[in-house]
Amino acid sequence: MGSLFNTYLLLGVFLVCFMPCSRASFCKLRRKFYLNEVHKPGDVLLGGLFEVHFTSVFPELTFSSEGEEPRCKGFDILGFRQAMTMAFAVDEINKNSNLLPNVTLGYTMYDNCGALVIGLSGALSLASGQEEQFPLQEKCLGTLPVLGIVGDSFSTFTIATSNVLGLFRMPIVSYFATCSCLSDRQRFPSFFRTIPSDAFQVRAMIQILKHFDWTWVGLLVTDDDYGLHAAQSFQSDLTQSGAGCLAYLQVLPWDGDPNELRKIVHLIKTSTARVVMAFVHEGQMIPLMEEVVQQNVTGLQWIASEAWTAAAVLQTPRLMPYLGGTLGIAIRRGEMPGLREFLLQIRPDHSNNYENNMVRQYWEFIFQCRFPPPPAGWVESGGVICTGEEDIENVETEFLDLSSLRPEYNIYKAVYALAYALDDMLQCTPGRGPFSGNSCTTLQTMEPWQLVHYLQTVNFTTSFGDQVSFDENGDALPIYDIMNWLWLPDGRTKVQNVGEVKRSASKGEKLTLFEDKIFWSFGEPPRSVCSESCPPGTRMARKKGEPECCFDCIPCSEGKISNKTNSVECTSCPEDFASSPQRDHCVPKKIEFLSYHEPLGICLTSTSLLGTFICAVVLGIFIHHRSTPVVRANNSELSFLILMSLKLCFLCSLLFIGRPRLWTCQLRHAAFGISFVLCVSCILVKTMVVLAVFKASKPGGGASLKWFGAVQQRGTVLLLTCIQAAICVVWIVSASPLPHKNTQYHSDKIVYECVVGSTVGFAVLLGYIGLLAILSFLLAFLARNLPDNFNEAKLITFSMLIFCAVWVAFVPAYVNSPGKYADAVEVFAILASSFGLLVALFGPKCYIILLRPERNTKKAIMSRGVVKS
Repeated sequence: MGSLFNTYLLLGVFLVCFMPCSRASFCKLRRKFYLNEVHKPGDVLLGGLFEVHFTSVFPELTFSSEGEEPRCKGFDILGFRQAMTMAFAVDEINKNSNLLPNVTLGYTMYDNCGALVIGLSGALSLASGQEEQFPLQEKCLGTLPVLGIVGDSFSTFTIATSNVLGLFRMPIVSYFATCSCLSDRQRFPSFFRTIPSDAFQVRAMIQILKHFDWTWVGLLVTDDDYGLHAAQSFQSDLTQSGAGCLAYLQVLPWDGDPNELRKIVHLIKTSTARVVMAFVHEGQMIPLMEEVVQQNVTGLQWIASEAWTAAAVLQTPRLMPYLGGTLGIAIRRGEMPGLREFLLQIRPDHSNNYENNMVRQYWEFIFQCRFPPPPAGWVESGGVICTGEEDIENVETEFLDLSSLRPEYNIYKAVYALAYALDDMLQCTPGRGPFSGNSCTTLQTMEPWQLVHYLQTVNFTTSFGDQVSFDENGDALPIYDIMNWLWLPDGRTKVQNVGEVKRSASKGEKLTLFEDKIFWSFGEPPRSVCSESCPPGTRMARKKGEPECCFDCIPCSEGKISNKTNSVECTSCPEDFASSPQRDHCVPKKIEFLSYHEPLGICLTSTSLLGTFICAVVLGIFIHHRSTPVVRANNSELSFLILMSLKLCFLCSLLFIGRPRLWTCQLRHAAFGISFVLCVSCILVKTMVVLAVFKASKPGGGASLKWFGAVQQRGTVLLLTCIQAAICVVWIVSASPLPHKNTQYHSDKIVYECVVGSTVGFAVLLGYIGLLAILSFLLAFLARNLPDNFNEAKLITFSMLIFCAVWVAFVPAYVNSPGKYADAVEVFAILASSFGLLVALFGPKCYIILLRPERNTKKAIMSRGVVKS
């Protein structure tokens, strides 16, 4: 931003340049600014500030001694055309009978020479006038020299001018100042502009970045209000939109310091960012591109701000290998019929212009001649004397190239905005005005601050079809063209329109791009990212100490997914779903339980049915041979009951196979526990009978048999079995086993299982069976050497040894087996122990009954007893 010190210093100069009102009838300027100007008289004057020359040689001497002209160099033909566009607009308005009838507009335009001090001097002159003496009306009232100003061309110049003239509510309508800071209504209460602010330009550029997925970009700005405010807006908007990150931000030096430029270009060259945005003026781009050529930095996609989008000086065969394909934001192009004819009339011999220094300088620049008297030595050195009769149409000049009228169109709209506001103000109906007491103003009494009010509400449509109105901050409805630098095969260049970005009251901001028309120097849109996008199935992990656009892609963990690109985090799948191998979507989990259809289930089912069948066969054999001694020995009724209980044990194992349901979960352990207690209690009673019979065979031992009659045996078995049944009932009622979907064993499977409900209940059930089994084993072990004719103890001992060994091994195997394998272990234990009891207790008897019938006689049994005794 321009120095506030300079602003207030010049304000002081402005204030002391005038004598205060005194007894004399005249006020007199103490000092006078001598500036290049173009003037046309009128009832109302509009001011204009344009850059007709590049730079002032001695800007501190611009308010100098009388007769001294300002010393500027480098005539800007396009700047002069902009000034003449204002003259054309004023001339067109004066010819329009519907706009400002009976009022003639005039103008005074000054050349700012591209220097802040000259531009501000011109603004102060427009506000105060250049008359050395002017008469005072009563109370020092009178119309100011100009009612409004069109200008200035630079943001910094406009800020300084608006800071000063805004104190007096002098309306300023800029055609080229884009700094977003100028939208501050409290600081600049009388500022308006027909060019969009940089805030909108920044958002337009961000939309282009988002359109092409360019998330890693470099930013170059100038060291002034234009560049620094743009950088601030860009950083803020880019962060809020999440469109990308800045790889670097560099401020170009005003003086074009080669060392600084060398460092900046080296940074551009070594950066991974392939897109470079430049908020710089045309004058700063030239030395920058010279250094780019020097270091041969190719492969970059440049995005130009409106300040250099149409810069013809950069569109050269030398620079196009580096700038070809540039995308730029350009001021809206417009058409003004009749402008060419008006420009052709501008001649130093024209009755309205021949005294104007600015027109003389323009003519001398176009024809490279000098008006008399020429500088010393001019003729001798071959210089041509201007006659004023030269034909401008015979000269190839940008002045008459009206194919791309962009700043000129904004100037045209600015002049018309002032004219329409003035027209509205003069049409005010007395008593219905907007000022104090509903008053209006007149042509003789109107003041600049009154025009500000009408500018705020102006609304019209240009002949080109664009609507012009200002919002509460003085900004016009923004619209930009998107331009593309096309490098033609024959070496020529063309800047073509490939889209637009605009804002409307109803649809908001909208970007339109015609991608098929865009020329890319790489053949296709470049890639410019710090890190490649993370595909679905991964998440982004920020790299420490680097911008958020720089990240690593981390695969989602098991059970989590990401189904879109660049996911910040992975989301967990629902409980019944697992992540796919690619981690990009959830899939239903496999359901696992001990099924009848899988090999393990088929084997266990077959074994269970086989055991049931064998029990039935053995039972049939025993029933068929029930009268034989082997069957009748040691209580055949208990043998039948043991076979029935073993059959139940084999069948109850089927409850552990298949999908767990509430009734199977409740029944499986109850059926298993009661069946085995029934079997073991029969074996226990049978063992006790063996001991009682042996004791009764001894002298005086007959009394013990009275406790082991048939009724007592049945009662004992029933009592022991009822105890187990009571345990099962209490367990089911207090904490019933339930089916459960277990997702903890495997992340990709749902294991259906029965939870026992109460571990204590399950432990008591198993413990009771184990107690009876151990007791049977001990009694049978004690009776193992009794005579054979009374003895089944050896078989019982062996069967109980197998039974206990199986269930002792079952406990750790069951605890450590997950899911369906726990059920398989339990089924295996049931089948193994059942087969052990069946084979150990009934195998030898079936062998005798079927294969050794000669031993199935009372004599054989008794004889063995005799021999052994």
